[in-house]
Amino acid sequence: MPVYISLMKWTSQGIGGMPAWRDRIEEAERAIEERGGRLVDTYVTLGRYDLVEIFEAPDDATAYQILLAVAKYGNVTTETLRGFNRDEAETIVHNV
Repeated sequence: MPVYISLMKWTSQGIGGMPAWRDRIEEAERAIEERGGRLVDTYVTLGRYDLVEIFEAPDDATAYQILLAVAKYGNVTTETLRGFNRDEAETIVHNV
């Protein structure tokens, strides 16, 4: 299943509701699972981004639906990357 790496930043609204951050992660996990995906893990990070969330989704359209469901509350902004594991990357490289 495709993997997506979502780099997230808290908005001022999200920072204001920081005590409930774990609830938000669980809401995101439910949004992913409801659409046939799986939350691999979430990391709180130092630096440019506040959170990194890695999840699987059946396809790009579903991943986009998940991101919209998570972002609609206005607590985070996201930059999401499609990740390829080593085997997938090797197949891509050898078919060029």
